[in-house]
Amino acid sequence: MADENLTRIIQETVPGRQITLAHIIARPRPIIYKKLGLNPGIDYSQSAIGVLTMTPAEMAIIGSDLATKASDIELGFLDRFSGTLIFTGTLSNVEQAIREILNYAEHTLRFTVCPVSRS
Repeated sequence: MADENLTRIIQETVPGRQITLAHIIARPRPIIYKKLGLNPGIDYSQSAIGVLTMTPAEMAIIGSDLATKASDIELGFLDRFSGTLIFTGTLSNVEQAIREILNYAEHTLRFTVCPVSRS
């Protein structure tokens, strides 16, 4: 017998090839590093955090490979199930890594990519 007070949630992903978020957080406050579990031993005045979401989610694996080969960044979080990728480094290195991911996704894999946003 089903309980009428239970809520059923169905989660679906839409098939597609896209990068829906490419954001740079320039000079983040130390509390952001702490809350995300990122390396706190860095020069915050020169640092940045790159945040990307992509579909299919496995693209996060390819994106992490591209980012680490293109620039001196440190991977902070990679989720092959949600398609989320977070990395840190100097502002110029994070920008370079994001540019490489977007360029490869758009021109080689024919993904739809969003513009880079920055805060």
